[in-house]
Amino acid sequence: MSSIEERFSAALHNSARAWRLAIDRRLKHLNLSQASWMAIALTAKETEPPSQTRLAARAGVEDPTMVSTVDRLVKAGYMVRTPSATDRRVKLLSLTPAGQDVYESVWKEADALRRELLGNVDPETLRTVTTFLEAIQANIESLP
Repeated sequence: MSSIEERFSAALHNSARAWRLAIDRRLKHLNLSQASWMAIALTAKETEPPSQTRLAARAGVEDPTMVSTVDRLVKAGYMVRTPSATDRRVKLLSLTPAGQDVYESVWKEADALRRELLGNVDPETLRTVTTFLEAIQANIESLP
């Protein structure tokens, strides 16, 4: 029998994966891979244009993986690369108007799914679980 810690770890991993797959199914009409719509969403949420390296770290993928994803998004007209003013080796990413339109679609679908999945959850339970998950994330980020 699994310990509660093992059950929690599996539930967290499986829930996050299932959530992404559910959004992915709702976004099929956009003809974008999960990596592509996630890169668009992560770029849109940044306050400043991120570098490819930062975007890769935020998405939890290796730099070369992000480069190929960004290449496809640039070719599709959803994203542009611009040189950094402080480091010519760094390319900063931003969404084009078409990419911003895609992000709006992604956000609407994700918000609808969030409301559907969390609509019947007790608000206090949601706050408690969210605080707990944020604490776990902070612990992970503080690891060497």
